Amino acid sequence: MVPISILDLVPVILGETPREALGKSLDLARRADALGYTRYWVAEHHNMTGIASAATSVVIGYLASGTSKIRVGSGGIMLPNHSPLVIAEQFGTLESLYPGRIDLGLGRAPGTDALTLRALRRTSLHADRFPEDLLELMLLLGEVKQGQPVRAVPGAGTEVPIWILGSSTFGAELAAALGLPYAFASHFAPDAMFEALRIYREKFKPSKQLDRPYAMIGLNVVAADADDDARRLFTTVQQSFTNLVRGAPGKLQAPIDDIEEYWTPAEKHQASRMLKCSIVGSAEIVRRDLESFVSQTNADELMIVSHLYDHAARIRSYEIVAEVAGSGSGLKQ
Repeated sequence: MVPISILDLVPVILGETPREALGKSLDLARRADALGYTRYWVAEHHNMTGIASAATSVVIGYLASGTSKIRVGSGGIMLPNHSPLVIAEQFGTLESLYPGRIDLGLGRAPGTDALTLRALRRTSLHADRFPEDLLELMLLLGEVKQGQPVRAVPGAGTEVPIWILGSSTFGAELAAALGLPYAFASHFAPDAMFEALRIYREKFKPSKQLDRPYAMIGLNVVAADADDDARRLFTTVQQSFTNLVRGAPGKLQAPIDDIEEYWTPAEKHQASRMLKCSIVGSAEIVRRDLESFVSQTNADELMIVSHLYDHAARIRSYEIVAEVAGSGSGLKQ
């Protein structure tokens, strides 16, 4: 099995606050560290009551301080929301505090709505500058060049590994041109997955950071000791995506007995299309489908997403993935 990592949006469940969500994420990160997962990433979203990772670099520091081996990073930082210098300083500081354990995944989407984008003092036009801002950020994290007038302190010379995130072919083209690792968001936007992977691999140019293509692919996994239990737990995810379709995202809801009573046929079609890359079941099904997914995609690494209402069930889901991927002895590094 390929290396396996975790993407955590630090979900807030109904009846709780971000404080509880952050505590649960630290607990999960510690368990993932012990189980041998490769990385633990959190993502930038704003003005969303069900996600507590808006201050992404702060959350990364919190998780890194409570773990010892696992890489911790962003999946991702939405670079158009920030100046490259500020991100270089933040991640240079993280790398200085937790050397060799920090990843910087970057996306060009705003991670929020238009009104919140204005509150961030940004506009949609900033996304058009993503390639230029990326190059500036890479310069600031690299070795200082003679005569360079602006330096990131901390940051310069840390060479924090940069990843390009994407859900379309744009990110694939950019990652290939710059010789950077690529993470595809098939856990919520699977339609362009195979085309993006083809473009990335065919057009990849070796770089100082990477000598060959390296693709990590997002995948929803809900594992439980029984198939029926896993399917019921998955209704939390299905409700969440249905709410996105309705334009009413919110906190994670408890699982329900019959998802058909929750969504309309049109909502079911759209939410199920977004959740196409999902594995739900007991250990036997998870093992079979993980192997099949890796075979179909030639993924170099998988990033597992398991946003469940019950914390104990979420932990158990990741334990089962670790068991089937590493035969109980830790995941492949």
